[in-house]
Amino acid sequence: MLALAACGPEEISSPGTGGDIIIENPAPTPTPGTPTPTPSGTYTAAASCPSISGVSDGGIINVPGGTVRSCVLPSTFTSSTTLSDTPDDAKVVYEISGAVNVGDDADATYESGETPATNVTLTIQPGVVLFGGTGNSYLVVNRGNKINAVGSANDPIIFTSRQNILGNTSDSDDGQWGGVILLGRAPISDCPSGTPGTADCENQIEGVSSGGFFGGGTDNDNSGVMKYFQIRYSGFAIAKDNELQSLTTGGTGTGTEVDYFQSFNSSDDGMEFFGGYMNMKHAVVVGASDDSIDTDFGVQANMQYVIAVQRASTGNGIIEADSSSNQNNPPRQDTRIANATFLQLSDTPDAAAWKFRGGADLSLANVVLEAKGNECIDIDQVETNQTRADAATGSGDENGHPFFSAVYMQCSTPFTDDSDVNAAAVEASFKATSNDEFSGGVASDAAFTSTLTNFVNGTNESAAVSWNPTPFNRNGFTFDNVGYVGAVRDANDTWYRGWTCDSSIANFGSGVSCSASPFN
Repeated sequence: MLALAACGPEEISSPGTGGDIIIENPAPTPTPGTPTPTPSGTYTAAASCPSISGVSDGGIINVPGGTVRSCVLPSTFTSSTTLSDTPDDAKVVYEISGAVNVGDDADATYESGETPATNVTLTIQPGVVLFGGTGNSYLVVNRGNKINAVGSANDPIIFTSRQNILGNTSDSDDGQWGGVILLGRAPISDCPSGTPGTADCENQIEGVSSGGFFGGGTDNDNSGVMKYFQIRYSGFAIAKDNELQSLTTGGTGTGTEVDYFQSFNSSDDGMEFFGGYMNMKHAVVVGASDDSIDTDFGVQANMQYVIAVQRASTGNGIIEADSSSNQNNPPRQDTRIANATFLQLSDTPDAAAWKFRGGADLSLANVVLEAKGNECIDIDQVETNQTRADAATGSGDENGHPFFSAVYMQCSTPFTDDSDVNAAAVEASFKATSNDEFSGGVASDAAFTSTLTNFVNGTNESAAVSWNPTPFNRNGFTFDNVGYVGAVRDANDTWYRGWTCDSSIANFGSGVSCSASPFN
């Protein structure tokens, strides 16, 4: 996930202020920090790093395809900056060394007189490669600042590990660096002090010792745009049970855009959202060691076109949906997902593909789940399966039991018994085509026979009845009524191709291996 800053703003020296700084292609003649060798492959290291305050020369790295120059990013960007890709004969790679902050934290509410370092935009252009120099390295976009990382369908932005840059990774590796964190000022439900759901409710993102605060009272807060990007080999364990994710968000607002995102082999979750809002289309999560999607702290999440494939050797649930420790705190966690294909290849005991708890609201439509070695659905705590009338408090923020419409599952056991929500109660909610928020759903099938080819619909999926998910629309997000179930309609539907990387468990036809160096 995106990680928060490990240092507070007062602990960091400013590398400079001023207008936008643009990193142009490096000039070929400046005196290099390290001699540039004679070209011996596709890539030749640039003579020097781009001229930008705070960026230092990390020297030349030998990669499988030649050489590249490492340019180490500053601990804090205090003015707007653009990271540009460079020609193959003057190649640079950007190193994230330790915590790299985009701006200083601007607090839960905007106040006049804030410094320019609380209104910083980091722009990353298509084709740029960034790597974590050490395990405890991560990029965090602090409140009040933005990231503009927009790759393209054929030239994605890649965040990865040093080992991957060197070509020393495999499909079984993970947890080699931290990840990316986006923090915002939107409402959250869990805070050590303050009133949940208001501007005085803020918290600290997991995985950091200082800084990294999120939350506030600005629904439409904007942490920037990220599109066509990969995050590989993330999830470094700072301590036991305290790992970073590929993509972590905390209190991001409706102004934040995330689209065409791939997580590969995170040692924790593929993505985790703590409160605020998350609107996302076109997401691919491969090989997460914990959950593919984790939602918490009252997040209001909308997602469409999602592929998640877990490794046979590791992995927990595909979805873990929770809420705060006080289950009735507003806002109540509410996740809505349409047109997804989920493949759980492991048979880890008690690792149901979907685990809903903490009074969280879940709504799923046009979803195909294949978990042949495990359970499908586990619902914990009666508050997660209650009706709006049963809610002790916060009934206006309660959708009722989880809503399923056109959900097709093949599992070893479709529904699990829990101490407070038994399998029969889970089955009843699954078979219902309405709850307190939605009605008019179509029947779901817990005894479906999958005919998927990898993650592409087969005969049975193509024949399955779908549902129009537009009743899920909210918070500026519009669900498409596409008339099919699953994430990928057929072999002609290739929205996932070109910007992703391939692996032994998920071949997207992109022709680029996730385990191979980006500079192969």
